[in-house]
Amino acid sequence: MRYIKVGAASLNQTPLDWNNNKNNIIDAINSARANQINILCLPELCISGYGCEDAFLALGTLTQSLQTLAKIVPHTKDIIVAVGLPLLYKKQIYNTVALLVDGNIAGFVAKKFLPKDGIHYEPRWFNSWPSDIQASIEIDEQQYPIGDIYFDCNGVRIGFEICEEAWVANRPGIKLATQGVDIILNPSASHFAFGKHKIRTRFVLEGSRAFNVSYIYANLLGNEAGRSIYDGDAIIASGGEIVASSKRFSFKSYQLVDAWIDIDLNHISENSSWEIDNCIKIPFNFQINPPHQNSFNYEAWENSPTLKEEEFTHAVTLGLFDYLRKTNSRGFVISLSGGADSSAIACLVRLMVEFGVAELGVKAFGAKIGFAIPAQKTITNILQLLLTCVYQATENSSKTTKRAASTLANNLGAIYLELDIDSLVKNYVDLVSNAIKHKLNWQDHDIPLQNIQARVRSPGVWLIANLNNALLLATSNRSEIAQGYATMDGDTSGGLSPIAGIDKDFLRHWLRWLEQEGPVQLTNIPALALVNKQVPTAELRPASMQQKDEDDLMPYQLLNVIEKAAIRDRQTPYEVFCLLQIKYADKYDKQLLLVWIERFFTLWSRNQWKRERFAPSFHLDDTNLDPKTWCRFPILSGNYAEELTEMKRKALE
Repeated sequence: MRYIKVGAASLNQTPLDWNNNKNNIIDAINSARANQINILCLPELCISGYGCEDAFLALGTLTQSLQTLAKIVPHTKDIIVAVGLPLLYKKQIYNTVALLVDGNIAGFVAKKFLPKDGIHYEPRWFNSWPSDIQASIEIDEQQYPIGDIYFDCNGVRIGFEICEEAWVANRPGIKLATQGVDIILNPSASHFAFGKHKIRTRFVLEGSRAFNVSYIYANLLGNEAGRSIYDGDAIIASGGEIVASSKRFSFKSYQLVDAWIDIDLNHISENSSWEIDNCIKIPFNFQINPPHQNSFNYEAWENSPTLKEEEFTHAVTLGLFDYLRKTNSRGFVISLSGGADSSAIACLVRLMVEFGVAELGVKAFGAKIGFAIPAQKTITNILQLLLTCVYQATENSSKTTKRAASTLANNLGAIYLELDIDSLVKNYVDLVSNAIKHKLNWQDHDIPLQNIQARVRSPGVWLIANLNNALLLATSNRSEIAQGYATMDGDTSGGLSPIAGIDKDFLRHWLRWLEQEGPVQLTNIPALALVNKQVPTAELRPASMQQKDEDDLMPYQLLNVIEKAAIRDRQTPYEVFCLLQIKYADKYDKQLLLVWIERFFTLWSRNQWKRERFAPSFHLDDTNLDPKTWCRFPILSGNYAEELTEMKRKALE
């Protein structure tokens, strides 16, 4: 048995933030060396940042990436490090990983399988490297191998699967196994989605077992470029078992995990072809050690029976933290209505502070967001600096929502302000009524009268955000976005929409969970009881009209089912009707189902322009509606008119 120490680091990088990215990389390398790690895997494209978008096409980005690499190389004495960067070769751009060995560049492995679905758009910027092709690239008058290669470092063979390559059927590990590779490194930029951690763990385990290797996986960490959140998975498997795994959703700049592996345990396959054409031999002096026992523990919440609620909480709070500090904002402002959506966002800001302080400490937390906070300050003291909640009442606002808003804000520790905007609303209504010489009334002008109330709430809260140099958070959820049930320049106002990627049905469930149970590491928030007792309402009509959101739309649970079937699964209106007939035949009348389906498809297509204008949102699952990165749909369309007519004809036959 010959034991060497290997490691994986997750890094919180930012696109084109060259100095910060370089420092995170060097800090991780220095920490690895101090921990006697021989081989360290870093995430995909961690030098430039993964989310550079069309900046990858700029020559300056490619040049700066190589210049940064040159600054990192000297820090790799006595260690082997895999670091990702974009690389220009023969006028084409490739997504590559440089293997740095003992202060030298050993070569560049180029990615062969590029993701092109959903949030990923790599073929727009990168070319796929052809299998079995090796070449050389000249950098600063020196030649380096590039392409489909692997490395022999003093008898230890190291190969690569770069992110997407582990998710495809013909994954490179299959060939690497026949070449007798001992270790596979997987530098990744794999965005968070509910339940995805378990899938990653399975392919790391399967890679280790099936390919008879030690498998080292390193992912990005945090809100890198605005929409995608990376959970910072760093996983090491050997002998078909997980031997190390990082804490997910860390607030630190990097996370490092390590493990001892027996390089004799993963013996050469009997079917090894021992191909050497694409093997780059590099000398390296490994620190061979006697047997060591690995030990690691998942955090308690990873085994929680309410894992989705925990993942949602950790993902969005980390997303908010990174968005706050990377935009140099001085806090958050929320138009707190006393309803579910704005209350959820206010709670998430509080939880962000609690998670961050628990991991970093008060002073380090403050330093990361640009505040000099004395160590003795409490969570509530910090909330006073970071969160302002504004309740804006009209004559249609109720004492119930006012009490819910004030109780929650004060319980969380936020600054709480109240603005009476009723006179502003009436002034606008009177101004227009006089201009058109017609008195506006609820019977004839329902939607305009609702919208003006929501819009009048925007200027004041924007003013407060500007005065504080703070980030205004928009409060719409995904279910309402799907139907356009939001007032543009009203409740959609803000620089970030933190819950626009989650449906209302889950959000209401999460609020009840937070009231009664809460995250494993923290306490619950009983003050949410006043919010959770309410029936969701926009409170934009007179109280006598008893406005309810689900009356305006449809039951949120049903809306969620229709949205997934129509948008995620791309089913026709009639196919959706058949699904609902099976699922809800005993609960809803056929005619009612037809009304709701027609309403969904009509409002969905009619309101694409609204989705195009929404502030950036966090990507949380694979039913996201963000037209910039996931769900593209024409702004102008036929509104499914023929399909809906056909649905009704078939349904009523």
